[in-house]
Order: sequence, then C-alpha cells, then structure tokens
Amino acid sequence: MITDENHKKLSKRCGHSSYEDLIEQGFLSEAVVNYVALLGWSPSDNREIFSLEDLVEAFDYRHMSKSPAVFDPVKLKWMNGEYMKAMEEDKFYEMAEPYLKEVITKDYDLKKIAKMVKTRIEIFPDIKDQIDFFEELPEYDTAMYTHKKMKTNAENSLEVLNDVLPILEAQEDYSNDALFETLKGYVTEKGVKIGFVMWPIRTAVSGKQNTPGGATELMEVLGKEESLKRIRAGIALLQAN
Repeated sequence: MITDENHKKLSKRCGHSSYEDLIEQGFLSEAVVNYVALLGWSPSDNREIFSLEDLVEAFDYRHMSKSPAVFDPVKLKWMNGEYMKAMEEDKFYEMAEPYLKEVITKDYDLKKIAKMVKTRIEIFPDIKDQIDFFEELPEYDTAMYTHKKMKTNAENSLEVLNDVLPILEAQEDYSNDALFETLKGYVTEKGVKIGFVMWPIRTAVSGKQNTPGGATELMEVLGKEESLKRIRAGIALLQAN
C-alpha cells in the first residue's frame, strides 16, 4: 500500500495524482516508474537511479518492506531532476521546447536557453520562472545590486556599469567566451574579483537574483542591442535612487 505524508491511502478522489496526472505535470515517465519501484523495495546497494532494464535485473522480492510506503513528492521531483540532468541534450530540448515557446516569443536561441536550464529544473513547468526575464526585463529594486559575498552595493555597482558600458558598446563579438575575456581584462585592470563585476551586469541584464546562467552567458543569448539597453536601464535606475 502507498500512502501520502499523512499516512492516508492514495486516492484520486482525495486529490492525489495518478500516473497520467504526473506526466501532465511535467514529470518523466522513466522517473515516475523508477520512483514507484523503490516504494516498498530497497536495492541491496541502496542505489536510487535505475533504467527500466536495470530495475528488472536488480529487483529482489526479499528486499521488499511489509510496511506501507509513503509517497514523497519532493523526492520524486529530485529524482526527476536527476533524470533531466542525465538526458541527452537533443531529447531534452525536444521535450522542453513547448515550455520555452510558451514564455519566449522573441528570436532567441532556444537551444542555448534549454542547455542553461537543463541542470537547474526538476520538472518542465519550472522552466517558466527560470527564463521569463529573457522575454521582458522585470521591474526590480536597486537592493538587488547588493551582494555581501561579491562585496557589491548600489554605489559601486553604478560605477562598474558606467565603466563597462563603453567597453561593451565597442565589443563586436557577443559570444560568451569573447565577452568573458573582455570583462576579465577590466577585472585585471581594476584589481577586483570577477564576481564584483559580473554581479552588477547580471543583475542589470536579468533583473533577477537567480538566473540559469552567468552574466556573459545571458548576454550572448540577449545579443548586443538588448544587453546594452538593459545595462543603460540599470544605470538609470541606480542614478535615480
């Protein structure tokens, strides 16, 4: 028997998800099968991730538990995320594409964005919150420029953005590697740590605390015109406060 966290028997009438519901919610069938197989059964080596073939080979009824198994949605999400990390990039993109297109209408490289989010999500609907800023820069507070570890604040972030703006305006190659090398030159010249420079830029181009990639990765996708537009908007926001 399988129960919920309150030790009540799973029932669709009580709002519990069926297999079909889980697939619709963005779970992978392989992950669901893997998770359910481990409910009430423990492999001898305590391994958790199995292919279907491995499950058939490893299953041993002598390791089954007589106690009811508790369905843990958090554990299932974790397992699903592990499957996504291991998935071939082309297959992941094929499955993620509808979720990407639901959010992004602009002409961005969706395959690059998919590659960024692949290791950062647990189910496909997580994609939306990871990438919404690509479509439109959200409103954000200048407090986001303050980062204790990076030693940034609104004042020195404004200085950094003002310094790097002409450098980025002159930059022709907006690939991740080229942008990183250019900004690394500024970092060396100023004698600061890389995060001190990248944090303000990443904040300006995304308007978010957490993003699926670093500053230069995001700028590569956004392109030169949009990246500069967002950095100028960041400067204006900091100057107004």
